[in-house]
Amino acid sequence: MRIKILSFWVPSILLILGMSACGSKAKTDTTIHTYKYTLDSSHEVDGRQGIAWESGLYYVSGSTSISVYDSNWNLIKTETEPFGKFDAEVNHIGDIDVFNGEIYAGVEYFMDGVASNIQMAVYDAETLELVRTYMFDPKSGQTEVSGIAVDPDHKSMWMCSWAEDESGSFLYRYDLESGEYLGKACMKEAPKLIQGIAYYDGCIYITADDGDSDKDAPDHVYKCKVDTEAEELTVVTEKTLDDVTRQGEIEGISFDKEKKQMLISYNRGAIIVKGMPKGFYDGYDSEIHEVFLFNIKEQ
Repeated sequence: MRIKILSFWVPSILLILGMSACGSKAKTDTTIHTYKYTLDSSHEVDGRQGIAWESGLYYVSGSTSISVYDSNWNLIKTETEPFGKFDAEVNHIGDIDVFNGEIYAGVEYFMDGVASNIQMAVYDAETLELVRTYMFDPKSGQTEVSGIAVDPDHKSMWMCSWAEDESGSFLYRYDLESGEYLGKACMKEAPKLIQGIAYYDGCIYITADDGDSDKDAPDHVYKCKVDTEAEELTVVTEKTLDDVTRQGEIEGISFDKEKKQMLISYNRGAIIVKGMPKGFYDGYDSEIHEVFLFNIKEQ
């Protein structure tokens, strides 16, 4: 039995060739503030793409898998065939989120930096079975999905794009209940190679693979305050990831609201070309996936 796909088409402004993604002025928000983050611990996991938390459990996405860990990071279960009920061909899960007992995943067909069949997939967090999917709106201009975040305050799903074209300069918003496309917001001076996304305390957080592991240069976490009426958003640097085990490739992000911790997934060891592992660095025979937990304190 196939899961029904819900699709919505809403007109959007087309990008004009040669113009920058944002206009000359971004929405300025002087109330945005930065937390202090202190590394608490790290844990090796079995997935390279995303991390999410809800009710004491941790959820990890690999490119083709979803796993669940208990509060002590013991593996509870893994789904290694998450694409069996899709109508359109897909082979890649990005960063995920969990809300009210359901796992939200940005899913697509991805090969050598090119994506197609973008959609939002919702899985049952207990059984890991696919519940429903929503196709993205092609008129949004989005060309890739690297992650999805649930924003319960604005009843929205937000998607980000890893693409280096103008698609990567926007955050895309969909209705949480119906899957209807609601529009997009441009990030002024958006970071490149966005990998993960999460909603926390009124802000969208994104991770960017903008460092250079070959030169021991770290990746970063950025954030912008949510304003559903704004067409442009101000992005600020939230954290430099200079305290991980070893520099590599940043991926997903989430927040443990009970312990007040930021969760970051990080990979090291694999050589990444156009978004895909292509062999290993010296000293590695496999890629290592870790989740770093940072305690949050207001400055």
